[in-house]
Amino acid sequence: MQLIVKRFEELTVKELYEILKIRVSVFVVEQNCPYQEIDGKDKQSFHVYLKDDDGIQAYLRVVDKGVSYDEVSIGRVIAVKRRHGIGSKILSEGIKVAKNKLKATAIRIEAQTYAKEFYEKQGFKQVSGIFLEDGIPHVQMLLDCVSPAL
Repeated sequence: MQLIVKRFEELTVKELYEILKIRVSVFVVEQNCPYQEIDGKDKQSFHVYLKDDDGIQAYLRVVDKGVSYDEVSIGRVIAVKRRHGIGSKILSEGIKVAKNKLKATAIRIEAQTYAKEFYEKQGFKQVSGIFLEDGIPHVQMLLDCVSPAL
């Protein structure tokens, strides 16, 4: 599996099409959630994905500090095959991009509540109560990238 990390302007039309196709298929169609998937943040993000001969297998975007939050953020986390470890792998790679390319001292996310434990395994901590985003329960979570692990 090949890891690709690109800023928006570096993506080819084919790559962008495949990214948007997979995001819409999961976040709009599969979750039956009509919302503005293309939200204007892609232009201020690193796009991180794992691909093989069949195409993109996992994806996320790392959004610049100050766009969604005061901190760097990660979103649109997708693994085509679930429960195979690829989601954990792409999240780990996204955290590396946030730290190494954007010098993140913290990473903030909005996690669907069913996925909270997935993010906790990588060190994220819940920092809000449950709220609805597009009709789906979410929590904000934060990863401290500076403090040493206990």
